Amino acid sequence: MTEPLRRLALCGAVLLLAGVSLVIGFRAAGADGTTPVPQALAFLPWLLVPGAAGLGLAALARWRGGLVWAAVALALTVWFVRPYGPGTTGSHGPVVARLDVLTSNVEFGDATDALIATVRRERPDVVFVQECDFACADALAARVPAASYPYRDVVRLDGSLGSAILSRFPLRPAGRIEGAMAMPGSVAVVAGRDVRLQLAHPMPPVPGGVSVWRRELGRIRDFAAAVRAEPAVVAGDFNASQDHAAFRAVLDAGGLHDSARLAGSSRAYSWPADRTTPLRAQIDHVLVSDEFSVRSARFLRLAATDHRALLVALELHEGG
Repeated sequence: MTEPLRRLALCGAVLLLAGVSLVIGFRAAGADGTTPVPQALAFLPWLLVPGAAGLGLAALARWRGGLVWAAVALALTVWFVRPYGPGTTGSHGPVVARLDVLTSNVEFGDATDALIATVRRERPDVVFVQECDFACADALAARVPAASYPYRDVVRLDGSLGSAILSRFPLRPAGRIEGAMAMPGSVAVVAGRDVRLQLAHPMPPVPGGVSVWRRELGRIRDFAAAVRAEPAVVAGDFNASQDHAAFRAVLDAGGLHDSARLAGSSRAYSWPADRTTPLRAQIDHVLVSDEFSVRSARFLRLAATDHRALLVALELHEGG
């Protein structure tokens, strides 16, 4: 290799490894930083690509220090790709109830028809709906029989702001988490036990809006901490993955568990689902407290939305 090409390979390796190291450094420090770090953290497994490219360029440039740097960066990336949190909940004792939970972001209400068809087919016991606009709320009222879902907590707002919880179990109001988009909460009575249901839909970490995203996830974290001793299900579009410190703080504060992780699908994507791209992330979650175990978790494709719905089969145990 000529000297100019060696220098070019050296420069390329430095740039690639510096970018990977920046993102991995924030992940290792348990911080999300600011743009572009939160956005890059959402696709953390894909750091293996520039990391491997940096390794190859360091080899071409015969740069021993770069080879060590690349090896460390790749090893840390692989380490952090592992599922976060324990592989089981603390549930014990007899199963007192089985329930299926569905969460779906219907993207400004556009996927309402697909959601209703999915609800009719899968017959979940509890349904969490995000971005349910006025037309979506009206369609749920008109086309999802009250006999099937007699208990509802619907926040009628336009565009992405509206949300809904549909339930076969009796509900009583339990307040909302404050946010730009509605995050209603209820208490369901399941087999004679109170189960806290909370919809999650914080603002996304768009450039210029990271502080709002962090603040709203912080409110969800505070909620999780407040109900730590209660059976709870927190579900929705969190706009965050296990690679975001703000999301991991929600899990840790309430002792909650990510259902997809427990079902062996911690890296299954939920967004974006409406276009072909390798850059995808799991930002839709169903979180459960220790009283629950998870039988299965399935991501379902719905037409007209950029999110895959998540259907989780749960068992409520006597103890946790």
